[in-house]
Amino acid sequence: MLPETPAAGTGREPASVLGGLVRTARLRQWPKNVLVFAAPGAAGVLTHSGPLLRTLGAFGVFCIVSSGVYFLNDSIDVTADRAHPTKRNRPVAAGVVSVRLAVIVGVALVIAALGGAIAIRWQLGVVLGIYVGVQLAYSLYLKHQPIYDLATVAGGFVLRAIAGAVAVPVPVSEWFLLVATFGSLLMVTGKRVAEQNELGDSRGAHRATLDLYTSTFLRTVLAISAGGAIIGYGLWAFDLQTAALHHHDPIWYQLSIIPVIIALLRYTFLVEGGRGARPEDLVLGDRPLQVLGVAWAVLFALGVYGG
Repeated sequence: MLPETPAAGTGREPASVLGGLVRTARLRQWPKNVLVFAAPGAAGVLTHSGPLLRTLGAFGVFCIVSSGVYFLNDSIDVTADRAHPTKRNRPVAAGVVSVRLAVIVGVALVIAALGGAIAIRWQLGVVLGIYVGVQLAYSLYLKHQPIYDLATVAGGFVLRAIAGAVAVPVPVSEWFLLVATFGSLLMVTGKRVAEQNELGDSRGAHRATLDLYTSTFLRTVLAISAGGAIIGYGLWAFDLQTAALHHHDPIWYQLSIIPVIIALLRYTFLVEGGRGARPEDLVLGDRPLQVLGVAWAVLFALGVYGG
């Protein structure tokens, strides 16, 4: 039985428990799920009500299921989280939300999300089911295995991208999947680099793989991931350019390569400075990355819609 000792002074008043449940749901992590819009957006179908509604539905069920997975993960990791300098303040680790309640809420959210996904398209339900299986395997075992822990987290992002294509449905470019794979691997590897720097000698107590990875290995994977994402995006942009030749001037796809390269280089630079432990905070808190993101979105939209 996992320990349930609450942190001193927290109590379990209804208001504090409700607040703890909201915090455990990690609403700040929901922006990760915008990846479901990538394939439908690239296909130019989001201006039609049917595809747009299905894509919004896919985004919604991924928000629900990801929160459910966070509840389950926090109940599994409660002991390790209490040894972490910041994660010990998570509601489950701090005793504000009991392990039993976290499991009940997590299971309920996962079931609700699976039901919603099947209602949209049964194929989306399959993708969501695979995502849940991968995340549970990660929480229970794979997170302790070097290489597999990186691949599993990156795979979760790739499944989000596939889910958007399946929900509509639209074809998925192999180059798009390559970009999603290497981009995801870049983020998770950067997170491990920053965690090693942040936790120092106590890193193994929180995550065993952090003691197994050398800084040289992680930085090698970081470089490979950034390079793979840049090459993959270039190939995808030129592939889109070829397809657009029969419709309009495709120069926007070519131009969109520029902010992508600069953004990937800046992200890698920031990670090397120890700022990648929380990728969502890094992206949302860095103005140059936001400007580059907007520039890319404008150029890509002009390419898709024939500006």
